[in-house]
Amino acid sequence: MEEQFIVLKGCRENNLKNVSLRIPKRKITIFTGVSGSGKSSIVFETIGREAQRQLNENFSAFVRTFLPKCGEVKADRIENLSTPIIIDQKRIGSNSRSTLGTITDINSFIRVLFSRIGEPYIGLANKFSFNDISGMCPECEGLGKKLTVDLDRILDRGKSLNEGAILLSGFGVGSWHWKIFTDSEFFDNDKKICDYTKEELDKFLHGAPEKIKLVEGGNMNITYEGLIVKFNRLYLKKDGDMSEASMKKLSSLLFEGKCPLCGGKRLNKEALKPLIKGYNIWDFLSMQIDELVKVINDIDVKKAQPVIESIKEKLNNIIDIGLGYLTLDRETSTLSGGESQRIKMVKHLNSSLSDLMYIFDEPSIGLHPRDVHRLNELLVKLRDKGNTVLVVEHDPDVIQIADYIVDVGPLAGTKGGSIVYEGNYDELLTSGTLTGNALRKSLQIKKEPRKHKGYLEVNNCCLNNLRNVSTKIPKGVLTVVTGVAGSGKSTLMKHEFLRQNKDAVLIDQSAVSANSRSNIATYSGIMDNIRKAFAKENGVSASFFSSNSEGACENCNGLGVIETELAFMESSKNTCEVCEGKRFKKEVLEYTFKKKNIVEVLEMSVSQALVFFNEKQIKTKLKSIEEMGIGYLTLGQSLDTLSGGECQRLKLANEMHKDSLVYVMDEPSTGLHMADIENFIGIVERIVDNGNTVIIIEHNIEIIRSADWIIDLGPEGGSKGGEIIFEGTPKQLANCKTSLTAQYI
Repeated sequence: MEEQFIVLKGCRENNLKNVSLRIPKRKITIFTGVSGSGKSSIVFETIGREAQRQLNENFSAFVRTFLPKCGEVKADRIENLSTPIIIDQKRIGSNSRSTLGTITDINSFIRVLFSRIGEPYIGLANKFSFNDISGMCPECEGLGKKLTVDLDRILDRGKSLNEGAILLSGFGVGSWHWKIFTDSEFFDNDKKICDYTKEELDKFLHGAPEKIKLVEGGNMNITYEGLIVKFNRLYLKKDGDMSEASMKKLSSLLFEGKCPLCGGKRLNKEALKPLIKGYNIWDFLSMQIDELVKVINDIDVKKAQPVIESIKEKLNNIIDIGLGYLTLDRETSTLSGGESQRIKMVKHLNSSLSDLMYIFDEPSIGLHPRDVHRLNELLVKLRDKGNTVLVVEHDPDVIQIADYIVDVGPLAGTKGGSIVYEGNYDELLTSGTLTGNALRKSLQIKKEPRKHKGYLEVNNCCLNNLRNVSTKIPKGVLTVVTGVAGSGKSTLMKHEFLRQNKDAVLIDQSAVSANSRSNIATYSGIMDNIRKAFAKENGVSASFFSSNSEGACENCNGLGVIETELAFMESSKNTCEVCEGKRFKKEVLEYTFKKKNIVEVLEMSVSQALVFFNEKQIKTKLKSIEEMGIGYLTLGQSLDTLSGGECQRLKLANEMHKDSLVYVMDEPSTGLHMADIENFIGIVERIVDNGNTVIIIEHNIEIIRSADWIIDLGPEGGSKGGEIIFEGTPKQLANCKTSLTAQYI
């Protein structure tokens, strides 16, 4: 029956070449293919967007202003769509009031539990909320942290007051502020600050305001207050505007530390008094989830059983998707893309709705091979409840569970956009496509690792779950840092190592730019060369070929679109009628370089531009981008449209010809097709051969096998991790009994 399939006819979004498909409903369909082949164009830009648009049309114009804006898709016909649930890798909010507990609603249930059976009884559930005025700490207003002065920047503890211990401007020896301290008779003015007793130091820093008499100056009555109290009053609590220079100077003296009143617990004293099983509500929120569920299991109070069961169910769902190492107080802004996506899944695990359409974007990202089976079980569970599950994925272990596979290709960009295979997993292996061939092939463990050239050190690391970790990282080789999710890899390398080794360069998946005016050509630095080439050829100013300057269409200011605000209805974006979306004045397009105008050049892919240009500076930079496997991107492609993996590879291409000697990469396999992994490893090998040190945080087995040196953290995640359990070559790791990674290489 036709209604048992999602029917697509003539899809032309992005690089899709008139694609038609029949996708089985209530099955798991996995879309494969190289980066840029068109997978996301089918799943997200066509199916997901059209389903969302049709769903939104059921709401009033007022409600639609609060919903995602979905324009018409480029397709002849789309039929039999279900209500979409799109679960992507976008981070969950950046609001510091949003935590894992609030986003999953578990905090609400825990607050109810404490309001019912917490002793002593203090009243309603809102009194346990750090986002409610009746529960929040009055000092930090429920944030758990405050801007605090960096003592080392305003105080030299090795000096006395008479020697000028206070480094703040206006507090020098002989100044009015200095006199208040020295004439207060509270301190020995020749005693070094580091020799003060605990009581003296507390009085010096935090002394409450009190009246004293200054003998010098005729028995003047003045107010003494501790240095930090005075600093807060003079600077942090000062009314009125500060100059930009003053703000900059002040910010250099501050850091965000724990709130001095609540110690980071966010709640007021009353909210922390009630106990359950000897724990207050903050103990529950700061406890690792797999430990918390044990405490909840031990609570046997009849009147609270419905709440207890709800909490247990939600906590066990988080454990089931491999995130039991997290805590409920973890800010959502600190979760990785993979963790964010799996947390979004939790919301839907116990839904009794069926015949929904779940759409996932590489849900295996951030998962150790040991935990992929948990993801697979979740996808199967969603399907078995009568839902359609669509997944864009590169991981072979996830691809294997598909009921139906759609392979998009054959290559990327203009060489992609076609369906090269439809069917089951076994037949894909013999299909001859890039995906089929890559699934049958795997790299071997590196037999002859490079010899190191000294070491880079990282010492005494105790951040998050790290247990006083110290290690040496060999220079001039490829080191891969491995371990299950939450074992401490990112904390060790992205935070502690970079803090202790300032010259190292981090190349991660954060956005390159959110500016819609920035594109591949401007970011890579070749736009200036392109403009100069056009200017020289045509004898006009180079700024004439900039859509941000002289050459910009005057109607849309070089944006290519006109945005119209329509009061309570959603704003409308329409292609500029004057430049037809090309961003430039019409007269600019009359000038050509090698028979192409500036718009036609910016519409070229990196691969095409590499053939088109002969200029050395342009070719060198384009070649770096091409080598990263993203040659399908166009020169004029806006940077805010790139995926995390594309951003990372673009950054790497930009760094390749610099003199940086130490690179730290965070899961560079993200978004890379299996066929591209070998090519990527070759690029990294060349970077190392050129005398650089490369450190990669990674789960991908092929990259791990290619390492010269491996540092494996674990044994598990969270409080059961944070230790180095292996250091050595891949061959030695294969024989390590305690390592979970060893079981897979």
